Amino acid sequence: MSDINFKKWFDRMQPQTLQIATWLLYFDGFFALVDLLDGGGELYYVRLTYPGGLLIGLVIVALYAGGGLLMANERRLGYRLSTAAAISPFVVNLVVYSDIGASLRYRLFGAGIISFVFNVALLALLLHPQSKEHQRIWFR
Repeated sequence: MSDINFKKWFDRMQPQTLQIATWLLYFDGFFALVDLLDGGGELYYVRLTYPGGLLIGLVIVALYAGGGLLMANERRLGYRLSTAAAISPFVVNLVVYSDIGASLRYRLFGAGIISFVFNVALLALLLHPQSKEHQRIWFR
């Protein structure tokens, strides 16, 4: 942990798939924080409904930011955290919309198709063979 450069938030030497994924992680983390604190979305519902919901939301936001930072610093842990962050919206949607008894469409896609598309794009970028191969070879 001591050799992590906290000023390095982006690595231009990584493949394009990981570069775009890093930016999406930061953007999604920002919007997850806004949703958690001020929104009317899924994380806000988790915060208000479940005991420890604020902590769960903060962990998800930390997964986005920490995953992006560690991935930019070529850490395998960052790749794993980023993958967990990319999966988290699907899990949260399933839990929240099952809790309120919404239809299967909401349980799978969430409230908005655009956010679903970005969630799938982030997961696809992280699980792309080029990304997996790069992190397997170059990440510590």
